[in-house]
Amino acid sequence: MNKSITVAKTAGFCFGVDRAVKIAYETAEKGTDKKIYTLGPLIHNPSVVADLEKHGIRVIDSPSEAEAGDTVIIRSHGVGKAVFDELESRGVNIVDATCPFVTKIHKLVKERTGKGELVLIAGDENHPEVQGILGWTESSAVCDKSGEGCAKVFPNCVELVKLLRKNCEKSKKGVAILSQTTYNIVMWNQCIGAVSDFEDVTVYDTICTATEKRQSEARELSRGCDTMLIIGGRNSSNTKKLYDICSANCRCYLIEDSRELKDIDFSTAKSVGISAGASTPAYIIEEVKKDMTEILSNEEEFNFEEAIEQSLKKIYTGKRVSGVVTAVNSTEVIVDIGTKHTGYIPASEISSDPNAKPEDVVKVGDTIDVIVTKLNDAEGIATLSKKQVDAQKGYDDVKKAYENGEVLTGTVTNIIKGGVIVTANGMRVFVPASQTGVRAADSMDTLLKKEVRFKIIELNEQRKRAVGSIRKVTAEERAQRKEAFFENAEVGQTVMGEVKSITDYGVFVDVGGVDGLIRRMDLTWARIKHPSDVVSVGDHIEVTIKDIDKETGKVSLVYKKTEDNPWVIFEKNYSVGQVVEVKIVSITGFGAFAQIIPGIDGLIHISQIANQRVANVADFLSVGDVVNAKITDCDIANKRVSLSIRALLPEGEYKHTKETAPAEDETPEAEE
Repeated sequence: MNKSITVAKTAGFCFGVDRAVKIAYETAEKGTDKKIYTLGPLIHNPSVVADLEKHGIRVIDSPSEAEAGDTVIIRSHGVGKAVFDELESRGVNIVDATCPFVTKIHKLVKERTGKGELVLIAGDENHPEVQGILGWTESSAVCDKSGEGCAKVFPNCVELVKLLRKNCEKSKKGVAILSQTTYNIVMWNQCIGAVSDFEDVTVYDTICTATEKRQSEARELSRGCDTMLIIGGRNSSNTKKLYDICSANCRCYLIEDSRELKDIDFSTAKSVGISAGASTPAYIIEEVKKDMTEILSNEEEFNFEEAIEQSLKKIYTGKRVSGVVTAVNSTEVIVDIGTKHTGYIPASEISSDPNAKPEDVVKVGDTIDVIVTKLNDAEGIATLSKKQVDAQKGYDDVKKAYENGEVLTGTVTNIIKGGVIVTANGMRVFVPASQTGVRAADSMDTLLKKEVRFKIIELNEQRKRAVGSIRKVTAEERAQRKEAFFENAEVGQTVMGEVKSITDYGVFVDVGGVDGLIRRMDLTWARIKHPSDVVSVGDHIEVTIKDIDKETGKVSLVYKKTEDNPWVIFEKNYSVGQVVEVKIVSITGFGAFAQIIPGIDGLIHISQIANQRVANVADFLSVGDVVNAKITDCDIANKRVSLSIRALLPEGEYKHTKETAPAEDETPEAEE
């Protein structure tokens, strides 16, 4: 049997990626006393990223991780202007390896949005290249209710038309349409065709020519092969697009390197095509080609008798069979079940978790058990369900946990009337609202997509349904923690706790199955309007046990620290005769109180305000004034401090801060 391997001419590094990789290695060769980073993986290829790390170039996720003097390489995807500004403000050396084609888009977006146009971008809004493009909208171009002067992202032609219908009439300054450099060329052509019915729309073709050529070659190659290998990182956008294009024409596998070939069955492959994403080095492509050649040369001749026997294997609706995953996309999984039928698992039958994506559950080469839910012998199609197999196994696990009183772990996948649905071991378990542990006044939405621990409290074996309780597990665990707390806790002990609630008179803190009370007087040394000025619900704080009553189960706590006592600080740092800058905090008929440090106020008696008779303190001082005063007396035991402004004024001179101060020719009366 003649078998062939064909490698696409444009497979592998594109110009922008090749340039970025060269810049990175050149930067490493120059060397530096400081660290060298790339902001995010330089390219979407684990092998290259690992090799760069060997050369001293590590990956960071945020500019805040770099220090002054460090070098940060901007990857080929590019970043927004705000990222450049933040790096510069931190004193970081910037090496810009942004692909020139991407830089061109940045300039275009800045120019168009600066003129008030609405910019629509074809691509994945979560892709780093698109995030970078959005970061170049002109700062003055605020996206207002009319939709003018801003940038929006659309994934496909349908969403583009929706945006145009919604915004074209409102956008008086026009609409500009462009794309991510690696956007699917077929989908882009569909988008261009859809804009002809709209006025004042300008289309800019920003798909990289290398991307367009790579996709076209891969499409043609896949049409002439029965098997395609797409090489590249699984988180690479352009690699995924190649996989999607080729999967429409033949059996297709996405691999990162030649090591994954051993997990694929090539026994029926006659012609194999190879293409690779823009982030795939040439040496990886060559290794795959070499190993693929050896695999095909060692394959045994096709056994027609065995194939016929397999094709006659009897299957029927409801039968449980085993199969191998041959392809995965966003809507279905294709499974070889060893018969003449092509097995399909719809996305809805992959998992009982409605939020799970097919690619997160299975991968090409996996051997899985499925149940046949529908047969179409005329078309040779078998519709399958993995979810039903998982549910049966999950029910057995749930039943065992119920019988043994075990705790299960699952994820809240749905909020429904009267409770929530928790998916555990592939089975959906209903948890009534009263058993969720969420208070009636609060929303159960806070549980959505969260992992929870629960017990089965009711089981219907006939209908294979179960009812669970999160609250039961929480209560049991809290009781255990409470018992342990009272066994080990001692007065004076410092413990960590979580703020559970705040009242006018204090704060309740969970210190391990027990809610202790911090009274207002034990919360802080400072004056506060309310305990919420100091802590918030959910805060994790360190407290000291003040008192324990095991009979009543009450625990008193202290949050304020002895070393923070303002009188201790004052006594250590201040003394009689010292001149201090103080702030007036209140006015009385007999003088004014001034803050020396937070928590310590001194009295400036009316006789110590000026070198003259003071009838009204408010004529000389106002709340908020900052003045210099002398400490004239200090009574630590009774917590009293006396201050004097007058003591700082020479005899015959007085200080007056109001507009009613006496004229130059007036002589102030001496204080009686």
